Amino acid sequence: MSGIGIALPRLEDSRLLTGQGCYSDDFRLLGQAYGCVVRSPLAHARIVGIDAAPAKAMPGVLAVLTGADLLADGLQPIPLAPMASSPPDIKLANVDGTPLRIVRPHVLAVETVRFVGEPVAFVVAQSLGAARDAAEAVQVAYDELPPLDETAVDALVGDIKGAEAGFARARHTVKLDTMIPRVTGVPMEPRTALGDYDVETGRYTLRAGVGAIVRPKRELAIILGIDPEKVRVIARDIGGNFGTRNYFFPEFALVCWAARRVGRPVKWIGDRHEAFLSDYAGRDFHIVSELALDADGGFVGLRAASVSNLGAYTASFVPLTKGTQLMTSLYRMPAVAQARGRLSNTPSTAPYRSAGRPEVMFVIERLIDLAARTHGFDRIALRRRNLVTAAPYTNPFGITYDTGDYLGTFDAVLELADWQGFSARKADSTARGLSRGIGLGGYVESQSGAPVERAEVAVLGESGGMVEIVIGTLSTGQGHATSFAQLASEWLGVVPERVRLVTDDSDRVSVGSGSHSGRSLRLAATTIRQASLGIVAKGRKLAAEALEAAETDIMFQAGRFAIEGTDRGIGLFELAAERGPIADQAEVDSRVGSYPYGWHVCEVEVDHETGAVQIVRYTAIDDVGRAVNPLILHGQTHGGIAQGAGQALMERCVYDPQGELLSASFMDYAMPRADDFPMFRTALSEVPSSNHPLGFRGGGEGGITPALGVIVNAVVDALADLGVTHIDMPATPERVWQAIQAAQRR
Repeated sequence: MSGIGIALPRLEDSRLLTGQGCYSDDFRLLGQAYGCVVRSPLAHARIVGIDAAPAKAMPGVLAVLTGADLLADGLQPIPLAPMASSPPDIKLANVDGTPLRIVRPHVLAVETVRFVGEPVAFVVAQSLGAARDAAEAVQVAYDELPPLDETAVDALVGDIKGAEAGFARARHTVKLDTMIPRVTGVPMEPRTALGDYDVETGRYTLRAGVGAIVRPKRELAIILGIDPEKVRVIARDIGGNFGTRNYFFPEFALVCWAARRVGRPVKWIGDRHEAFLSDYAGRDFHIVSELALDADGGFVGLRAASVSNLGAYTASFVPLTKGTQLMTSLYRMPAVAQARGRLSNTPSTAPYRSAGRPEVMFVIERLIDLAARTHGFDRIALRRRNLVTAAPYTNPFGITYDTGDYLGTFDAVLELADWQGFSARKADSTARGLSRGIGLGGYVESQSGAPVERAEVAVLGESGGMVEIVIGTLSTGQGHATSFAQLASEWLGVVPERVRLVTDDSDRVSVGSGSHSGRSLRLAATTIRQASLGIVAKGRKLAAEALEAAETDIMFQAGRFAIEGTDRGIGLFELAAERGPIADQAEVDSRVGSYPYGWHVCEVEVDHETGAVQIVRYTAIDDVGRAVNPLILHGQTHGGIAQGAGQALMERCVYDPQGELLSASFMDYAMPRADDFPMFRTALSEVPSSNHPLGFRGGGEGGITPALGVIVNAVVDALADLGVTHIDMPATPERVWQAIQAAQRR
């Protein structure tokens, strides 16, 4: 059998690679119409008036919907819930005691627009071309407003007295003022949505590439003002997510509302330009931080001020929350942090892979390298001296890391990366006219997420036998069809190929919150195991009847019930074929966090003539508690490293002073490619988590969490002999070249 710990190739890959997937744009319904969104060209303006008459008069146009129609039909704002929802996460409260400012958008702007690309009207026509032509004919008059700059949250958390006392007695300090640039998720498939309305039942069906099934069902019902049972959400294969699809998009409601208005299904097909304009964005932090050290290099204090650009609406405070609570990473020190979230005339930011954690891991690892370089410490010794030595450990923000061998993993990554052999590799690069640098960094990750999950597991006798798992954790590329099948294989003794996963239809899935914050496998394993044990118990009773034996004499092993000490038995599938489906279900409400950790090492070569940076070696060790499928975990790490490298070296959303997006296509927004990377050296550490009944930690975010700091540390190290001390992200060839030129002029 292929259960826990087996590197089983992904079962879903054959189907996807041979064109048998069903992505958002593959949904089609008979008689469907097409929708096109009219978007604001201004970042902040009052809507003076909308003249839809020219568009309505065009051939094939069925409707032009505006904010006035929205109000007349009673549609409610998108029910964004920005606070972190799981108890392990800290709470951010305004220092002056006032409530946090929550601003929620309508699916069409009603009185004002707050970012370029915000939906203003929705045109529906018989063809996509007709809808797009008519959208250009909609005339909107605007009265431009001053730029928005409001504070939604301003909190002060941590060990205030301890940090100030540390700075008072410090021998050395270093300060870093840096921007963590805004990026966008650029999933493989741009968003698409198809809405349908059944007049007889009054029921809406949404087919879209969503990040979960149950949450958008609930949110769509709230927006439309109907009972959730009047909504069905269907998704099949999701062309990428990284967190950007876990939040509700206006088009989901627009196609359903329009379908009722025009009496036929309505499909909206987003293009890549619209994705750049209107997808939820990630990162976008300005962090000013200071690290205080004693004479021997002991960390005696950290203070930081983080400003999260929330965008136009308060979609999420999660990146600010999680980043703040892990500001000290794996190091011992008192710390205090000011956490501010401000609103601006840009698309809203939301959790993007490992939200908040890569930002602060970048800051602490850059501070440590700055301290080592500025005050003459060895960067390895400095980290080792201040490392958390035993877990559980409670950091200055009240977060308790469960278990971990932080020092052992640190030593292991240095050996795996051949840190001692770097000088020879550096000499070789120098001989070729290139500067070589090496960087390292550690991380701790905070996984919580929506705490409730449910699994319904059934053994079916059909088609030679099948195990069906109905669960609310929808895969957006993580390999659930394989790893979840391995869980069933472990406890039911069936081959993974005989496991069918159902996650994509809200008529089947009643509970669940999708993939985010490393919750998928942790919660799925708990529920699938409990339901599987229930099936074995029920099966033992049925087997005893079928074999005419006492239940206490029935043993279960490798998918088969047998009378102990005899060769008489019956297989699980055979039993289901004879007696009918054998099913059980389980639900979990997990209110504890998980804290994966690890260390990465990166080596780069820098060309002084062009400023080009090439990653030439990358080594990573990530602790996952217990590995269900090591092959998938290594793949997750590879993808995370690539995403981190993209942000560290090239990705950035750029706006002009008027709020116009200047990086609205792949002509202006650079993405890493396969030939930008060497083969990675990755390894897994497995120290079981004490916060999970099976010892599991999530493994999907370890690759990206330390990568920003590790890569920039390597770039700065390559240029340290010139006197370069810091380069802001992204470390593009232009920025690196400018740093080289400035250093040479000094």
